[in-house]
Parts: sequence; C-alpha cells; structure tokens
Amino acid sequence: MEHLDEQFPLAPLDDHLIHQTPDPIRVAYSSDPRFYERYWNVFHDEVGDLLIAAGGTFYPNLDLAEAYAIVNYRGIHRSVRAFRPLGVDRMDLEVGPIRPSIVEGLRRWRHVLAPNDWDISYELDWVDRRRQVYSAAYGSLKSATPAGSQKHVTAGFEGFGDVTGWVQIGDVRVEWPEGAARGTRDRHWGIGRGVGGPGMHPGRTVKAGWKGGNWIWFDDFAIWGRTVLYDFGDPRPGAGRVVNVERRLRFEEDTKIFTEGVIDYTFDTGEQRQVHFERLGFQTAYMKCGLYGGSPETGLHHGEYVGEPMVEGDEFDVREASVRSKLSGLNEHHCRITCEDRTTTGILQPLEPDAYESCARGERGWAFL
Repeated sequence: MEHLDEQFPLAPLDDHLIHQTPDPIRVAYSSDPRFYERYWNVFHDEVGDLLIAAGGTFYPNLDLAEAYAIVNYRGIHRSVRAFRPLGVDRMDLEVGPIRPSIVEGLRRWRHVLAPNDWDISYELDWVDRRRQVYSAAYGSLKSATPAGSQKHVTAGFEGFGDVTGWVQIGDVRVEWPEGAARGTRDRHWGIGRGVGGPGMHPGRTVKAGWKGGNWIWFDDFAIWGRTVLYDFGDPRPGAGRVVNVERRLRFEEDTKIFTEGVIDYTFDTGEQRQVHFERLGFQTAYMKCGLYGGSPETGLHHGEYVGEPMVEGDEFDVREASVRSKLSGLNEHHCRITCEDRTTTGILQPLEPDAYESCARGERGWAFL
C-alpha cells in the first residue's frame, strides 16, 4: 500500500471495528519489550524423508519482525532466517523470502518460502483439522525477571492439520498431494519466552523450551502437550486434559539425543493410552536454527537482532553425531508413533540434554527405557 508510512501508527486493520483499547492496533497493550506475537508450524510426510519447521515472531515494542524456515531432507538440514523492521502493518507477515499468509483465520494458511541462497523453497497449503481452544499460562510476579517486571505469560491456541503442495531441495522436488503430509501448529502471544536473549533476562538462565513436548494425532485422540484436542463438531465442549504422563525413553549414547520411547498418558476422563515413539532416521528439526537458544553460528536469540533487513542461513549434515551434538537443544523429532494396533507419525519435542538428565536423576514420570 502506497504512502502507508506517512500514516504511522495507523494501519489498514484500524479501519475494522475491532479495537480493544484507544490505541491503534499497531500499539501493544504492554510496553514490555519482550511482548511478542508468534506462529510456529511443523510439517512432515508419513515416511520419514522430509520434515519442515517454520515460524515467525513480531515484537511491536522492538519494531522487529523475524522468521525462519528449516527443511530436513533425508538428514541434510537447511535453514533460512530473516529479519526486518516491523513497521506499521502487522497484517504483513512477509519477512525476506519467508512469506506466509492467512487465507481463513483458524482454518487455512498458505506458506511460501521463495528461492534463496540455501537452495530450499516451497509452496504449501495448510488446513486445520482439530478444534483450537484458547488457553493462557501465567508466570509469577515473584519469579519475573528483571525483578518487578510484568509476569511472563503465554496465551493462544494450538492445532493439527493437513498440508499439500511442493517442496524444492536443490535439484529435488517433492510433491505432497492430499493425504501425503500433515503437521501441527500454534499461535501464541504474550510476554517473556526468552525474548531478547540473556540480555533481557538478567540473573536467569533462559531455557529454549519445555522438555516434555509431544504432538500426537490419531483418529480417536490427539495430544498437544498436555491438551487433548477434539474434532470440529465434537459434542464434547472445549478440550480435554492429560493429567499424568509416565515416560520411558532411550537416547543415543554419545549425544544424549532421543531415539525411542514408551509414554503412558492418563486423560481427565480416566482413560489411558500407551504410545510407542521411534525416531525416523535423522529426521529432526534442530530449533537452534530457528533462534531457540541462539542460532548455531551467529548466536542470535528471539528478538535480539538489531539492524537493517537481513537474511542468513546454514546447512548441516545431521547424520554425523558431532553435528547433532552441536545443534542439539530444543529438538523436533519426527517419529513413528504406535498405539495398540494403529500407527501414524508425529513429533516428540524434548529439550536436550534436559530430558536425558531427568531420566538419569529418576525424576517423577521420567525413566530410561
């Protein structure tokens, strides 16, 4: 849109009758620099060849937009990260070659990675298949950092869905027709979550994520973290809960990275499910390459970049143990997942080596397989 910069802080969205405060939509309710808006996605096939993690974050109080795309094809792990000033239009999700768009809120997204120096690109259409439900998790004022700042909060929703389209990796083009790929996503916003890296969290070691993430989608149940998501139209209201988890996990001896596990879930209905996870080859998205815990070469954390628009990336052969060790942290493992006589694929997302160490210490709910 021409001349939009002349109207700052007004944006096209301000023409809609949706305001919650006297401020324009561009202005966040909190002046905390760690306020963020984030989308996160993992897409995967059902055979263990191709895994994609893609996400992005807006920081209204830092005037920063960032995004990343990670493509692991048969153990070759490539990433693109892009940064730009946020500007006024928070409806514009494009950051460098990473160009998602919302086709229909809560139902459909389109994800585009334009050609770039790291020789990966894609055009993918996402359709939500499970009912998303709002939730919010608040931290404590006592534990807020710096002391006296607002308490940390993560709010938003999560879901599962199907993916169609194509992915280009070098000279290889992979088509994902209907039924060939699926995945999970979230839309979160709030304060904290490591935004700004160590510099904005003095006196605190900021973890890159939760050590017990799991994203499982069978026809009769779907688990996102500790939430049980239902189909659209299901007569049960809202969502269910996982009230207890017992994990028995196996790890690579040298890297302490997950390979296999058996997890027992107890739902709030009293129902129980035992699920077997087997990592598929070296199909892991190492989220350091998405700024979780600091990028591998430049050490950038979420919300830490300052400067002109910039695109960077990397390529790693994660079939090599030394490379996996270097990248390990918050890891999205593509797994074969079995429950009774049914098999699908999905994601186990441990923070590593924290998960291994929890098993070694014999923490409640954590043991070696």
